[in-house]
Amino acid sequence: MAFLGTAVRKVASCRPALSPLCRSATTSRRYSSSSEPTTEKSVPYENVLKVEEGGSGPTKPLPKSAEAVVIGGGSLGCQTVYHLAKMGMTNVVLLERDRLTAGTTWHTAGLLWQLRPSDVEVELLAHTRQVISHDLEQETGLETGWIQNGGLFIASNKQRLDEYKRLMSVIENCPVTGIQVSTDDMGVKRVKAVETLHGTIQTPVVVNCAGVWAAKLGEMAGVKVPLVAMHHAYVVTERIEGIQNMPNVRDHDASVYLRLQGDALSVGGYEQNPVFWDKVSDKFAFSLFDLDWDVFMQHIEGAINRVPALEQTGIKSTVCGPESFTADHKPLMGEAPEVRGFFLGCGFNSAVHGNVFLLLTQNPRTRTDTGVGCTWSEGGGDVGMMLGGGCGRELAHWIIHGRPEKDMYGYDIRRFHHSLTDNNKWIRERSHESYAKNYSVVFPFDEPLASRNMRTDPFHKVLTEQGCVFQERHGWERPGWFNQDGAAPVLDYDWYGAYDISKNQNYKYNELLGKEYTFDYPPHHHVIKNECLTCRHGVSVFNMSYFGKFYLTGPDAKKAADWLFSADVNKIPGSTVYTCMLNKRGGSEADLTVSRLEAGAANLPLAPEGNGDAYYLAIGGGVAEHNWNHIKTVLQDEGLNCQLTDYSEDMGMISIQGPKSREVLQEILDTDLSNEAFPFSTHKVCNAVGHKVRAMRLSFVGELGWELHIPKDSCLPVYQAVMAAGAKHSIINAGYRAIDSLSIEKGYRHWHADLRPDDTPLEAGLAFTCKMKSTIPFLGRASLEKQKAEGLRRRIVCFTIDEKVPMFGLEAIFRNGVPVGHLRRSDYGFFIDKQIGYGYIRNPDGGVVNADFIKSGKFTLERMGVVYEAKPHLKSPFDPSNNRVKGIYPDNYHNVYKANAQ
Repeated sequence: MAFLGTAVRKVASCRPALSPLCRSATTSRRYSSSSEPTTEKSVPYENVLKVEEGGSGPTKPLPKSAEAVVIGGGSLGCQTVYHLAKMGMTNVVLLERDRLTAGTTWHTAGLLWQLRPSDVEVELLAHTRQVISHDLEQETGLETGWIQNGGLFIASNKQRLDEYKRLMSVIENCPVTGIQVSTDDMGVKRVKAVETLHGTIQTPVVVNCAGVWAAKLGEMAGVKVPLVAMHHAYVVTERIEGIQNMPNVRDHDASVYLRLQGDALSVGGYEQNPVFWDKVSDKFAFSLFDLDWDVFMQHIEGAINRVPALEQTGIKSTVCGPESFTADHKPLMGEAPEVRGFFLGCGFNSAVHGNVFLLLTQNPRTRTDTGVGCTWSEGGGDVGMMLGGGCGRELAHWIIHGRPEKDMYGYDIRRFHHSLTDNNKWIRERSHESYAKNYSVVFPFDEPLASRNMRTDPFHKVLTEQGCVFQERHGWERPGWFNQDGAAPVLDYDWYGAYDISKNQNYKYNELLGKEYTFDYPPHHHVIKNECLTCRHGVSVFNMSYFGKFYLTGPDAKKAADWLFSADVNKIPGSTVYTCMLNKRGGSEADLTVSRLEAGAANLPLAPEGNGDAYYLAIGGGVAEHNWNHIKTVLQDEGLNCQLTDYSEDMGMISIQGPKSREVLQEILDTDLSNEAFPFSTHKVCNAVGHKVRAMRLSFVGELGWELHIPKDSCLPVYQAVMAAGAKHSIINAGYRAIDSLSIEKGYRHWHADLRPDDTPLEAGLAFTCKMKSTIPFLGRASLEKQKAEGLRRRIVCFTIDEKVPMFGLEAIFRNGVPVGHLRRSDYGFFIDKQIGYGYIRNPDGGVVNADFIKSGKFTLERMGVVYEAKPHLKSPFDPSNNRVKGIYPDNYHNVYKANAQ
């Protein structure tokens, strides 16, 4: 019998000469594996899982057509079919190549933890719990095996404890061989049918839930599925006396989990040198790999440290199977950008066999068979099991209604730029890092080290030399803040020293990130303060080149603009309008600026060709792909004859902001920058030291300022001219950490922070972006009109606190001692010298949330168990009259600033 303690000692003693126990753990094997699964005798629970051998054909006849086909019979695939049926879809087919749960779901650890890093994930998990612990038993009369034994999260240090505190306030045997895709009259690719060895099913919807096989299935339809397969393992101990009532345990710092399994324990974790499974086998079903003890040893050491009795406990079985991992350790969901009707439900840190089975679904309300449906589904490791119910419901809603009910952007495939989703280097490196850091503390300002410098703008080199500490967004390198101690370039990925790759030494960028591993203010808090206050009192330059830059043109461009944008963007040419784009429920899919262009000859990339209506769209770079696909989908659904073209890579963009910005820019631009000649929310094409640029008078920080949209080849000369002209005004570079602070101080929204698809503009304080006083129809208008008539049941509120304590979002909001919401976003406002937070609140009685409700309450915020008094604000506490963006400053403002600076 093998003992855990003995295993640790044997593996430790076998270096550098490998014993038979460790022989499989060579460097190449640990990095990548094409090994076949183990033989059946190595698979535990075979008496439970193995069934009588039958015929090789499908277990039921294939239907000729279906409303939807779900492919893959693991946790997520089954949950999706279940929820599609509950929502009334009566003809759904689930296809599984082998048998239900044959891939990963059958050997999942089966844990449901309640602490998750977002409010949405907490809600998704809660629904899974409801389905498994209650609904299924009530609807079927069958026990699900749910065990309520509690969970214990272990904190080995203060930082981990702080993180925990912060988180608190079906026809089988029927392989799919192809996906038929047709092209409609507008050139849009759509799902047409699913091909199998035993027939073809006509369907407009395919759901890819195939786990590690999801990429192969995607290739059949021309869809990119960015995930990789890795070995993931746990061991099951022999019986341990007196352990029956032990809670499940996660020790993140030891990277180990312990799960009660009858009178034994399952022990597993995440290591920094996982084995990749490169040659994914189509014949893998109810199978496992041999456990690589050299890789797994670290988890045994951590487990014995927590449960010393394990050292003398025998190992009953080992479980090492494939799991699928994505670049950010989150699932891939939603409609694929490449093909309409092709939905993803994969990447849940586990895999199910890429086989197909048909599932005869039953309407849970009537207990009658309602037909068949088809899905290729991924199974459930911990995340697949924990979130399967909630994600299955959201995916079903997505399929039927076009959008999920909750904010699922964090899982939406459109969160990744299309240039990355088929880049093998990016997928592999990022997936490795997300695996290796799975149990790491999630700090507010952490950045990835893998696959950096994928997308850089013309300013990247010069800003690096000036000490820029970059952030990564959507593949872009964008300025975070500027280090005063010299350059800190991002280096090639070192795989955290795994696979015999040397770790980067004296890595300044990584060292600076490490100093931010805190839930307090970072050591360079004063640097960001200086960037902010220089912008407030003088002038700063922000490189915003990562922004998405699109042109909307064509015969139906005006009609499209009226329908797409909540604001009236059809002002006179030369105008720029801040607006939202909404979904049918009135939720905010995006916020952006739309500039109406003069008709005329092309001057690319600054102006498209066309004599008709044309619009220039500037969109936050981190969500540009999401915006692009939202616009394309709406244009297709409405049958509008328009062209959407992307010039994001062809132009740079710098924003010059602050009271001195006009004086700086007037030296280099050949146009009058006075309030009368160049008012706020307007734009012009002009010359900057001999180079054509599009100047826009806008601000995302609440100051007088202009954005310069510059052709790529002209970026550096224009930037150098700006810095030279600003030298006498003490101009500085500033980054997005300063923008975050300045924008929250001014009360500007950040999409997917304090503005999400489940927030309406009315709730978000953005009613001014909606053309409600006009008669112009727009997407989401009916929902807004209904909400306005009924009154707001939730709305965003600004809070400030006097204590100097950092907050980052998710802190609970109390009104008169009763919880009414939580912060979505928080940062320090250096000009008003207070911590600021924005969050949505509800009336606990279900009533309307109006100004009186806010003014009459006493509010507090809870941070890590400590309660702080908070002051609510109906308007931004900084410049509520918007004088500064209009260029209106006190007469003696500059003299006071100069005196203070001296």
